[in-house]
Amino acid sequence: MSHLHQDKKVLNRVKRLKGQIQAVEEALNQPDSSCISVLQQVAAIKGAVNGLMNELIEQHLTEHVIQDPHAVDKVELQEFLKLLKRYC
Repeated sequence: MSHLHQDKKVLNRVKRLKGQIQAVEEALNQPDSSCISVLQQVAAIKGAVNGLMNELIEQHLTEHVIQDPHAVDKVELQEFLKLLKRYC
């Protein structure tokens, strides 16, 4: 996935994740932090990781797996990606 180092969308997702994880660490170091608040932050991180994973899978499919993008039914590919996002 050598093309990823040029993808600002993916890099921005990772930077946001870093910030979210740092916020959880800071909250855990605060004695007055609410468990619910920390759990909400962790749930947001989980969603962000899933979004990152979906983006990486989609890019991998389009960059490496699908050899001839013109031979692929675009509607079927979009349906597959939608299904993948729902269950991954």
